[in-house]
Amino acid sequence: MGVRRAALLTAAVLAIAAPTAAAAPTLSWTLVATHPHDADAFTQGLVAHGPVLLESTGLFGESTVRRVVPATGAVLVQQALAPELFAEGLTVFKGSALQLTWMNGRVLSYSPTTLVRTSSRRYPFVGWGLTTNGRQLIVSDGTSTVRWLDPQTLRVERSVTVRDGRRAIDQLNELELIDGVLWANVWPSDRIALIDPADGHVRAWLDMARLRTQLSAPGEVLNGIARYPGTAHIAVTGKWWPELFQIRLAGRVPA
Repeated sequence: MGVRRAALLTAAVLAIAAPTAAAAPTLSWTLVATHPHDADAFTQGLVAHGPVLLESTGLFGESTVRRVVPATGAVLVQQALAPELFAEGLTVFKGSALQLTWMNGRVLSYSPTTLVRTSSRRYPFVGWGLTTNGRQLIVSDGTSTVRWLDPQTLRVERSVTVRDGRRAIDQLNELELIDGVLWANVWPSDRIALIDPADGHVRAWLDMARLRTQLSAPGEVLNGIARYPGTAHIAVTGKWWPELFQIRLAGRVPA
């Protein structure tokens, strides 16, 4: 047996013998209700604030932050961003609505009730998803890394690599922390990763592809996750989706 063949055989045996980390299961979910949504909204971030949803919409020259009635899709108040800013993730932290920009290196603050701009600060990363645990900001940047930031200095306090088994999951987009589980849209798919924030492992997946059969007109990628106000359900939508969907999980998220 030649050296090359022996090396290949050894590698194959080691690969077979090595323990493999199981991929996370896909959870079932139930569609509870369907609501209108602005089909011109290129949804980037979604978060509950009292009885309404706050929504961040993107694209250069079209980016906004808005207060939306979830049951009707009515926009109560809207603030446009400067045309050179491309809006991304959105959350509410200690009385302020915080909105990331994509490549502009800014984080914008607003009154969550009036959407009056209160500040604009330098942001040290590419802006994608944004949520909070009530003490820190939790952010994604389109890679497999999720970071926990000090809300005052924006310095990294910890980070994890999100993995399903041994496979790193990149293109992490919109984030929402719900009942101790980090939900993340994975661009450009119709899947949501349910992530353990302690170590970054994917606890389960949600396949949302069948929602496309419920759309009254074609939309772009799934994006936008929030607690549906006043319920234990979840609101999900997508970029240029004419509907917002209220869903509930069919069971508990596994460990």
